[in-house]
Amino acid sequence: QVQLVESGGGLVQAGGSLRLSCAASGLTFGFYTMGWFRQAPGKEREFVAAIGWTGETDYTDSVKGRFTISRNNAKNTVYLQMNSLTPEDTAIYYCAAQLQGVLQGKYDYWGQGTQVTVSS
Repeated sequence: QVQLVESGGGLVQAGGSLRLSCAASGLTFGFYTMGWFRQAPGKEREFVAAIGWTGETDYTDSVKGRFTISRNNAKNTVYLQMNSLTPEDTAIYYCAAQLQGVLQGKYDYWGQGTQVTVSS
């Protein structure tokens, strides 16, 4: 059974940083493309960042230069380092996985989400 468990969310002031983690189990992690998505109140879920099983990365324009996605295959974990946070980054952040997929493709597995709140 595949499980994705996010952690690291919280309340931070504008300009601050947070590091999200997503621990995966029940899958051969090294073969999976991993993504981060977010959903703000009243808005649709949107793509944030992804890292392929071969290491390539992609980001939505609004986070480029501020967020960094990385993975540790030995720990079955993907990270999202978020710097220079703004109130517009406030959302529930979800981790997702797809087997050898394209970075903005259809993801097969999802975590339960972690809340990120940025105060002004």
